Amino acid sequence: QVQLVESGGGLVQPGGSLRLSCAASGSIFSIYAMGWYRQAPGKQRDLVAASTSGGSTNYADSVKGRFTISRDNAKNTVYLQMNSLKPEDTAVYYCRAVLEGTAYHYWGQGTQVTVSS
Repeated sequence: QVQLVESGGGLVQPGGSLRLSCAASGSIFSIYAMGWYRQAPGKQRDLVAASTSGGSTNYADSVKGRFTISRDNAKNTVYLQMNSLKPEDTAVYYCRAVLEGTAYHYWGQGTQVTVSS
């Protein structure tokens, strides 16, 4: 069992930056792949960025060059640095942990990001 708590969301102007954090507890963090997803009103939840347990990363095309996922295994935390934010980045952002090679996965409660002037 893994518990995930996101933080760092808020209101930011277009072109601004935010850093989201996802703190994990309850299991060995380093063996999990971690991902950030987002869901805008009326839309499906989509992958934004992911990091394997080995540190490989991938990004949605819409955020490449603007967002960076990183993880600190010593702190059991994964981050999402978001730069050059756009109004279309507005969504609830969720953290997900996946025990690689299994069907076990866990979600955080989400944090709202609003990009507006």
